Amino acid sequence: MATKRDYYDILGLKRGASEEEIKKAYRKLAMQHHPDRNPGKKEAEERFKEVNEAYAVLSDKKKRQEYDTFGQTGFHRRYTQEDIFRGFDIGDIFKDLGFGKEDIFSTLFGGGRRTSRRMDFKDYFNHYTQSGFGATQERYEAPQKGADLIYDLSVTLEEVASGTSKQIAFRKENGELAKVNVKIPPGITTGKKLRIPGRGLRGEAGGPSGDLYIRITVKDHSVFKREGSDLHVDKEIQFTQAALGSTIEAPTLEGVRKVKVSPGTQSHSKIRLKGYGLPHFQGKGKGNLYIRIIVKIPKKLDKKQRSLLEELAKEDM
Repeated sequence: MATKRDYYDILGLKRGASEEEIKKAYRKLAMQHHPDRNPGKKEAEERFKEVNEAYAVLSDKKKRQEYDTFGQTGFHRRYTQEDIFRGFDIGDIFKDLGFGKEDIFSTLFGGGRRTSRRMDFKDYFNHYTQSGFGATQERYEAPQKGADLIYDLSVTLEEVASGTSKQIAFRKENGELAKVNVKIPPGITTGKKLRIPGRGLRGEAGGPSGDLYIRITVKDHSVFKREGSDLHVDKEIQFTQAALGSTIEAPTLEGVRKVKVSPGTQSHSKIRLKGYGLPHFQGKGKGNLYIRIIVKIPKKLDKKQRSLLEELAKEDM
């Protein structure tokens, strides 16, 4: 099957066009390419069908939203030709264009007059495939891939550090509970999707099943903040430890580690622990852990402490 053109391009519109702009563009193009105005012109018939299909999608809020969200390819995996035209009232549309609602089908398909007040997809589909417009029943019965499914899965920073496997359960189209094991690779980030082929909804007319996408969210950690593959943590130390130097205990994902603080360390300076961050996603090695030193200033001093600091202040002068 030939690749379909973008519906916005067909109507000469940009994404974000208003409902009124869509309707106006459709009216103009439908009148321009109507078969009655272009007798015997196959190109006009094809353009007329394209315009109607584009309008059937973009004039429907739900279909348009899915088209904008999943794109042209993703949309056509979810919607068959039948789905696109289901509920599309041809009669109302062409009444607005100045054609009589009762005989619009004669205008479109060359048949006799109809007396029904509405033509929904079933009418359109039957006439469309038998009218000589070049469409065939086989076109609509071609195998269609099933819709994809998306499952949101949250993981902890510890699971990201080591990688893990999880079993998830989800409902299929028939209400059946399906289970699948998911391997979470080390270093994965929020927003990444893991694809499991063939675990989506069943296809139509013998088509393959869709895929299952696991959309990852990494939970915030109570101690560490993540920036890519690097981790950041704050560590408070005493003023004397910063001034004189010291050895402190700092948290890492692998447990507590002793870290040397150099004499004269300033508040908010950082100490780097190379390779103590997270694994690089789909790469080699690890990021770093950065310990931000926060020098703690005492809020209250006893007499001895004050005396010593006053003496120190005199030395500084």
